[in-house]
Amino acid sequence: MKITRKTFDEVMFPCYTPMNMVIKKAHGSYVFDNEGNKYVDLTSGIAVNCLGHTPDGVQKVIKKTCKNLIHVSNIFCNEYTLSLAKKLTSLTGYDKVFFVNSGAEANETALKLARRVAFDDYGAEKNEIISFVNSFHGRTFFSVTVGGQESYSDGFGPKPAAITHIPYNDIATFEKTISDKTCAVILEPIQGEGGIIKADDAFLVKVRELCDKFHAALIFDEVQTGVARSGTLYAYEQTPVKPDILTSAKGLASGLPIGAVLTYDNFAKHFVPGTHGSTFGGNALACSVGCYVLDKVSDKKFLENVKATSEYIKAAIRKLDEKHHVFDDVRGEGLLMGLVLNKKYSGKSGALQKECFKHKLLTLTAHGDVLRLAPALNIKKSVVDEAMKLLDKALTDFVKDNA
Repeated sequence: MKITRKTFDEVMFPCYTPMNMVIKKAHGSYVFDNEGNKYVDLTSGIAVNCLGHTPDGVQKVIKKTCKNLIHVSNIFCNEYTLSLAKKLTSLTGYDKVFFVNSGAEANETALKLARRVAFDDYGAEKNEIISFVNSFHGRTFFSVTVGGQESYSDGFGPKPAAITHIPYNDIATFEKTISDKTCAVILEPIQGEGGIIKADDAFLVKVRELCDKFHAALIFDEVQTGVARSGTLYAYEQTPVKPDILTSAKGLASGLPIGAVLTYDNFAKHFVPGTHGSTFGGNALACSVGCYVLDKVSDKKFLENVKATSEYIKAAIRKLDEKHHVFDDVRGEGLLMGLVLNKKYSGKSGALQKECFKHKLLTLTAHGDVLRLAPALNIKKSVVDEAMKLLDKALTDFVKDNA
């Protein structure tokens, strides 16, 4: 049976519109389709394959773990799950971890936890959640409604209530919105899908201050920014505040499904038996890989290299833009980057992404005319140079097509 891009349209839900190729294999920062074409990948599975595709070390861990254990259940303990929990708490200073299978589930859990804490300690009236315009927190009905993009949650009937969306980095509006009824504030320290926009320090300080004043849980969604993506193990380390609840996923198991919620004892104690659960959460195979990933990405030299590679890529892109004059800004931290198109090319980020694809360069987009890059954290400079040559060609054709 021959598999083609058309096969997707025949057998899959039409939720996505994938590029016109079918991936057969991938290794490092290279992807190969089933027609033999080679691509340079600056997406890493949307920030999931943090160590690149099919890394040798991860393969070894998977083979070794599979000989011993793949899955049990949360009726029992296993060494792999507890080892990853110990590593996470040791590296972050949080007390407790709850494992799930994705970022959406992690955020769903965090939001449920915040409401449960408020319910137990202050009563049912303290249930309001503050989120931010253009934020993204997953696709479950609760998490997608909390996310600040109404088009994603419209059309499914009555939405979960008591959720307010306000502008990101807007201190004045936040001060007017938070109250004694607020149980949680959730934000991305760097909005990913929202356009690679970093939270201002002054804004975060005020959010932390008012969350403390009104006894509201501060939740950081670090599904995309975490696991060294931003140049520190978690992006909150670059800010003047620390959240009460932290969510993590994507790169945590280098391509295997995993999510985690980290918090303190005084929050975790409210999830007594029966309040929450996850059949596959804490899967032994995923957690064994998670241990390997954390050992790699928490290393000081590894983190320094992420930052150095970030500066190298930014400098290369700015050099290219001296020739093409397409971008207004190159923003982001670590290896989560947003290339902001200037007004001349407003609304054309998708077209630029497709032009990159034509030249065998894989990229992403984000809100606000942004071409998003999230390469493997260990991408080699030689591969970056190769990617920049492809981007140069793509920009040449893009400018010509939009003259």
